[in-house]
Amino acid sequence: MNVRTLRIGLRRGWTEQLHLVGDRKELLTTLVGTVGVFALLVLWIGDKPVPGTGVSQGTFMTVGFLAFTVFSNGLMTLPMAIATDREEGTLLRLRTVPGGVPAYLVGRAVTFLCQVAVQCVLIVGTGVAVGGVTPPRDWPTLAWVLLLGTVAVVPLGAVIGCLVPGPKTAARILGLPMMVLMVTSGVMLPITFMPEPVRWISQAFPLYWQGLGLRAAFLPDSMLAAEIGGSWRLPWVAAALAAWAVAGMLLAPRLIRRTTRRESGSRLAARRLAAQGS
Repeated sequence: MNVRTLRIGLRRGWTEQLHLVGDRKELLTTLVGTVGVFALLVLWIGDKPVPGTGVSQGTFMTVGFLAFTVFSNGLMTLPMAIATDREEGTLLRLRTVPGGVPAYLVGRAVTFLCQVAVQCVLIVGTGVAVGGVTPPRDWPTLAWVLLLGTVAVVPLGAVIGCLVPGPKTAARILGLPMMVLMVTSGVMLPITFMPEPVRWISQAFPLYWQGLGLRAAFLPDSMLAAEIGGSWRLPWVAAALAAWAVAGMLLAPRLIRRTTRRESGSRLAARRLAAQGS
């Protein structure tokens, strides 16, 4: 990827983000669908401490909600957006643009990162203001875990977006696996509550490592008793998320190029006719 392609991708992503911010429907969906639901949950749970700890239940939920926000946006919202671009012919047009695929991926990553940053700031601010959530004790760790976690799931989401049949079926296909990972990855319950085989399987996915890094940023060391090995394992967090990011960056451009090569005007027209008929 050359500097020109990177610049085009950055400009494309920022322009799309400005368009989303100016879209009242999109802004309302973000505020109500993410922040509003989180505020109601925090108010319902309250600031009572978890038995045997000095950490509030709201703080526990905030950490899990942050991890799942990044993960679900990357593996649900992003694949649906890419599948939509395929249906509308955007990926087909990339064939005629030099460096179009890398620029497209950079643009999608920039837009996604901006959306995650806005949502995470609103979630943490709402939790502190409304639910008595304890602010992060380690802001640098919070920043790099969110950044690296986002970079890890963007290419993965792009790969999934190339594989799903279409945007309408993406939610049905991805919903159940995501909920299973949420339960088994230590986001809702301590990972040590899970059977040993489930722990090993969960550690193969980025959601566990991002959740672990976020817990390290929010929770005191007294909570290490509920973690594997009694440690936050931050070097392992960085290595696992970086590995997912590199693997996705190697695989995603190839899959998108393969998808664009398989696209044609006749296929696009057939899909549009089928959509109109349904």
